[in-house]
Amino acid sequence: MIYFVVYLFLEVLVSVNISSYIGGLATFLEIMLSAFFGISILINFRKTLTENMTAVSYSCIDLEQFQRLNLFTILGGILLIIPGFLTDIFGILLQFSAFTTMAVNRYNVKSGNCKTNFKTKNIKKDIDVIDVEIISDNSSTK
Repeated sequence: MIYFVVYLFLEVLVSVNISSYIGGLATFLEIMLSAFFGISILINFRKTLTENMTAVSYSCIDLEQFQRLNLFTILGGILLIIPGFLTDIFGILLQFSAFTTMAVNRYNVKSGNCKTNFKTKNIKKDIDVIDVEIISDNSSTK
């Protein structure tokens, strides 16, 4: 309960200071723009999820980091929808992958272990050829 009161106090201080500096119309436009941006992040979350799944498959991040990165993306989108300058600042910070990676890894980045240099051979095969395996049955006894 005390954390919510501290957050509310800081939100009011930051919002009043920024609103008095930029004006009422700009404050209204910022609230509308950040809400639109937060909604678009939540709508396009599928792309972020796919990128994080690719990182897991290449062993760039583990499953715990995968869960936290996706949680930070969703939480950042929700914070952008909520009106207020402090929540918008935190919501934008949570969208940057460098910030979230530092928060997830706690300065133990595993980016050197990514296995993304797979070499694929482009072999041209004939359409008419059927590949089979021949097993010889040499059961002759001497």
